[in-house]
Amino acid sequence: MLDNESRETAGKGQQGSREPIGKASATEREPNSSEKFCFWLAPGRIVNPFDIVEAEQMENTWTFGLVTNIRQLTDAPSHLSNYISNDFGSTEALPQTPRQGANVADVSVLANYDPSEPKRFPMGIYMPVQSDSPVYFADEAGIHVALGIDKMFEYEKEHKERIAIPAGLIRMSCGTKARVYLDKRYVLGPEGAHVNISGISGLATKTSYAMFLIQSILQTVGAEKIAVILLNVKQNDLLVIDKDRKGMKPEEHDMWDDLGLEPRPFENVRYLLPWGKQTATTGMPNCFGEPPDHFVTYAYSLEDVIGDRTHPGPGLGLLIRVPDPWDTLGALIGEIHQGILNNEPKWRDIRTWNDLLTKKPLMNEGVPQQVGEVRASSVGRFVRVLRRVVRNRQSGVFVEQRAARRAVNLGEEIRQVQGGQTVVVDVAKLEEEERALVFGHIIQEVYSMYAEASIDDRSTLPEKVIIFVDELNKYAPQRKGEGESSVLDYVLDIAARGRSLGVVLISAEQFMSEVHPQVVGNCATKVIGRSDSSELSDAAYRFVSQDVKSHLTRLEKGELLLSHPIYRQPVKIEFPRPAYEAIGHGRS
Repeated sequence: MLDNESRETAGKGQQGSREPIGKASATEREPNSSEKFCFWLAPGRIVNPFDIVEAEQMENTWTFGLVTNIRQLTDAPSHLSNYISNDFGSTEALPQTPRQGANVADVSVLANYDPSEPKRFPMGIYMPVQSDSPVYFADEAGIHVALGIDKMFEYEKEHKERIAIPAGLIRMSCGTKARVYLDKRYVLGPEGAHVNISGISGLATKTSYAMFLIQSILQTVGAEKIAVILLNVKQNDLLVIDKDRKGMKPEEHDMWDDLGLEPRPFENVRYLLPWGKQTATTGMPNCFGEPPDHFVTYAYSLEDVIGDRTHPGPGLGLLIRVPDPWDTLGALIGEIHQGILNNEPKWRDIRTWNDLLTKKPLMNEGVPQQVGEVRASSVGRFVRVLRRVVRNRQSGVFVEQRAARRAVNLGEEIRQVQGGQTVVVDVAKLEEEERALVFGHIIQEVYSMYAEASIDDRSTLPEKVIIFVDELNKYAPQRKGEGESSVLDYVLDIAARGRSLGVVLISAEQFMSEVHPQVVGNCATKVIGRSDSSELSDAAYRFVSQDVKSHLTRLEKGELLLSHPIYRQPVKIEFPRPAYEAIGHGRS
């Protein structure tokens, strides 16, 4: 909690407690404004982009700002003048005309703070910082004021409710470290929800941050109220998250301590692994490496995909990823679903994938048949596409009959998820159509659980459900095209209504520009790792200033840019590696 008394003391006598690092500077060509100001640095002072500084403002208030760029100015009218003054380009000669110069920092205003009690200016003073006002490095309390985190602390004190979620550390050039917090109301709802993580910042960096953030949420908000569903999409990254990581370095423990969190693995974890072509013989699931100590295998028969009247399945539409401009295939899929669900006479013998692909009413002795108003040619196209997905190119997850004692229905498992439980669904070795089916099935089940729940039903559900998925661009592409699946409709619904339902999507991808703009736009919190300049030129990054974009191309591993609704500017943070065992691609 911010100490107002110490802040007021600093406001009255800052010069006696700390040395200023420079003074504000306004010129005729570069005036200071309510949104930005400049200051020159005292000789020998070092400031880096993303440092947070505070400047003396009118009426003994303080203005906080984020350093976005540092320039050196001299009295040389041109580079040619400097060249001539060095004996016409001699690298060994001393300049004939010593230049007067200064380092000047550009600062974007974050907040204004009135330390007096009662406050004379509760809304702050957003006048331009006056020229020659002393400028200092902000301390942790000042950083919290600058970002609006102090308002979270005030809310917690007043309402006796924890809403500040540790999200990382700010490390300043002067050595100051400050915790950065996210507001629970903008992460889990109802004010906002969803987190999107993008960047090419290195092996598993995005996944590592997502897992750290989920662990922080569980330890802060209360694990017993939250269920977590994780999709493992790369190797066996997330198949040992319940195991302690051996050999954690002291500095890693220190970072966890600095954040007020415990470095511990996930608890109460349930692993769901896919059925494979050899599972019936070996009993081993279709996963990379050794499976977890305890796991359950899931598979899809035709009846699992169709479902029943009480619990409809994910539907055949998730498997058909081909252009359908006239909705011909969509009409046929609707006919199949209604026929099997209603047990209509001509569909009563269709119970397996083989029945659907070889028997009437779709096929007769290998010849496609007209179904309703759908022509035989379109039926043949549907059968060819479906055969390729569930037979020719499948990984083994599609079975003719699912033995309930050996493999479970994924939808039933998702419906049974409880608060305090983490469910890991492995899709790493599945084909693209199979991954879309699994992810769409999970989204569909969770959405229906909450959107259709009565007041009595809601009391038995977890208060919040967090779903983590990597490679979001494959399920919610920026443009509609050939590879699009109807899973996009479910993702858009979750993005738009999730904050009110209690369903939170934490997603990751390399390029934010490839994700549907409605999904990105509904993510209240955005996290960006190292990205290239061509990607950053996309309109998806318009919330980042041009000066800050130039620094995103050289972020180090473990450094991320964090944008949150309560911050006026994105800030650079560091975070600790997850505390669970890292294997395969999980080494970050």
